[in-house]
Amino acid sequence: MHKLPRTSFLIAGLIAFALGWFPTAASSEPVTIVALGDSLTAGFGLGPGEGFTEQLERELRDAGIDAVVVNAGVSGDTTSGGLARLDWSVGEDADAVIVELGGNDALRGISPEATRANLEAIITGLKDRGVAVLLAGMMAPPNMGNSYGDAFNPIFSDLAREHDVALYPFFLDGVAARADLNLADGIHPNAEGVAIIVESILPHVQAMVERIQAERQRAGSG
Repeated sequence: MHKLPRTSFLIAGLIAFALGWFPTAASSEPVTIVALGDSLTAGFGLGPGEGFTEQLERELRDAGIDAVVVNAGVSGDTTSGGLARLDWSVGEDADAVIVELGGNDALRGISPEATRANLEAIITGLKDRGVAVLLAGMMAPPNMGNSYGDAFNPIFSDLAREHDVALYPFFLDGVAARADLNLADGIHPNAEGVAIIVESILPHVQAMVERIQAERQRAGSG
């Protein structure tokens, strides 16, 4: 069997580099996802490894996706609180943000117009930085009345459509009002409830990560 001259390997390598066959450093780096939220993100009442960000990161890695999920949840936070801390909660290395805010606004009866304005400012601020956004929807509790719910509930889908960002319609889908999936307070999911949330939101997160990775590839080969 004849050996190819070293110059042939060199030429082949140069061609491969020119055609973008070699992965760039940027495309091989982990995708950093920040979860900007309230107690549902922070992991209120849960033990180590049981919270939303920890379970989500494990599921992403089990699916072969190299991602880091940063917990930027603050218990009791409202949309105004999330907006106020946006710049320091979402670092420069963030590729994407899951925005999980609004539940405390509804519990406190904050004006839906204020909630909408705060979320819109968060979304536009992130998009201006080139950060991908996945907006997690929330629903007003029934005790707030129909008129409040009619004004609050459409906020998330409206903003996602208006600003062309990804939407997960209801963060507590499949978990809300189920005693077996929540802590004793009936509001915060237990570890099993979080697992259901993660399983449901995972395809949306995966799709967002795939878009980010595709953009990296295009940038690296451009």
